[in-house]
Amino acid sequence: MRDRVLVFDTTLRDGEQSPGASMTINDKLMLARQLERLNVDVIEAGFPISSEGDFESVKRIAKEAKTATIAGLARAGKMDIDRCWEAVRFAKKPRIHVFIATSDIHLKYKLKKTRKEVLKAARDAVRYAKSLCPDVEFSAEDATRSDLRFLGEVVQAVIGEGADVVNIPDTVGYTFPTEYGATIRYLRENVPNIREAVLSVHCHNDLGLAVANSLSAIQNGARQVECTVNGIGERAGNASLEEIVMALRTRKDLFSIDTRVNSRELYPSSQMVTNLTGMKVQANKAIVGKNAFAHEAGIHQDGMIKEKLTYEILRPETVGIKESKLIMGKHSGRHALRKKYLELGFKLSDAELEKAYVLFKKVADKKKEVFDEDLIVTVRDALRIAPPVYKLKNIQSTAGNQVIATATVALEKEGRLSRDSAIGDGPVDSALKAIDRITGVEGKLVEYSVHSVTGGRDAVGEVFMKVDFGKASFIGKAASLDIVDASARAYLDAVNKMIHYKMTLDTHNGNARRKKAPAARKKIAAV
Repeated sequence: MRDRVLVFDTTLRDGEQSPGASMTINDKLMLARQLERLNVDVIEAGFPISSEGDFESVKRIAKEAKTATIAGLARAGKMDIDRCWEAVRFAKKPRIHVFIATSDIHLKYKLKKTRKEVLKAARDAVRYAKSLCPDVEFSAEDATRSDLRFLGEVVQAVIGEGADVVNIPDTVGYTFPTEYGATIRYLRENVPNIREAVLSVHCHNDLGLAVANSLSAIQNGARQVECTVNGIGERAGNASLEEIVMALRTRKDLFSIDTRVNSRELYPSSQMVTNLTGMKVQANKAIVGKNAFAHEAGIHQDGMIKEKLTYEILRPETVGIKESKLIMGKHSGRHALRKKYLELGFKLSDAELEKAYVLFKKVADKKKEVFDEDLIVTVRDALRIAPPVYKLKNIQSTAGNQVIATATVALEKEGRLSRDSAIGDGPVDSALKAIDRITGVEGKLVEYSVHSVTGGRDAVGEVFMKVDFGKASFIGKAASLDIVDASARAYLDAVNKMIHYKMTLDTHNGNARRKKAPAARKKIAAV
């Protein structure tokens, strides 16, 4: 038996069959490159006979691939197999993946064939594919609803014809872990030549059991697992690649076997699939979801501050995520609040923390998540500090496809007017740079969105942006009939919050130093 589990990624084939998830040829090439960085063993690049676009993408991926085996899918027929071989034959490691259904349901309603006819078709297909390609995989579609004895007969026959990999798919997500494990065990114990091929599994998630079924199959001897990034695929999707990889790695005590996947590329791969398909993962998605390493409950946050192992079974950096997050919300406690303020530069005394905590709880009761700017306003209120602000008095911009975009901005601060101009990649970029020049505060735009508040061509546009200033990030919002004006106002809103932050921090630190000074003077006087 193999000493590791082979990872067969079918994001480009089965994953792309998700409604609305279709990708262009260039998209597929980009993802194939990322899958090689992820270090998967096999990339199922597509179904060559299904369309000219699929054929071309499989062919181009096959030509470019450096390390992974490149597989193409084919029905058990000469025309499909020929088309598949035309596409994958350029790969350094090509594979033809042929399939035919083996369940009586499919035989009766879809194929309209007898078991004897299906057995012959499977044998003929594998024999022909093997005459073309040194690596052939066979899949018994709807295997988990097939008669076990017949399934075993088909598996034995295709291995006899040269199949290198035999896949036992749970095509409709019907089986349960104990049942699926028993199926794999039955085949290993009752098919005489089973050890001449790698036993593979391909699970769908219709009952939410795709990952559990795949892991059960591995425990019972399967050594290839077919899966997709983010678990995308037909209907409820496929087994999630990232969940299987990290389950095996985290629970080596149970499995004593691993994959060769570079787990630090899991999150980048997830993000790429999201961006290419537009299919976002839910916040609580295991391993790669927004909340996978986020903690809000006060007890959890306290444990995390003391020792991360208390509430995290794996480190976020091992899957490519920078760090865990302590989400400030109504369930957060004083320990987490003190730590967050320290990150923002505020070393609060117990009395100051208590004042800030009371105000923080009032804000947290009204909001799901409390952001940096909310915490800074809370400290400002707790310490009774009122910093100055800039106001946008006017803005003028020019842009076009034949001119360099420029913007002139006038800001008022404490009754004094300041003007400056800047050029940029567009009118918004120019306006933001002009504001930076006047205020001396430079931010990095990390999120930017515009939506129409009202209908019609004269609609009011509302701009939302998140601006990173290094130690803290702030949200800016504004609305106007002119998007450049709204963008400038939203950015200035964030800049003003940054200025509030610096003033509050400077004042607080100055007060803290002054409190220590008398004690220091007494010591000097005593000497």
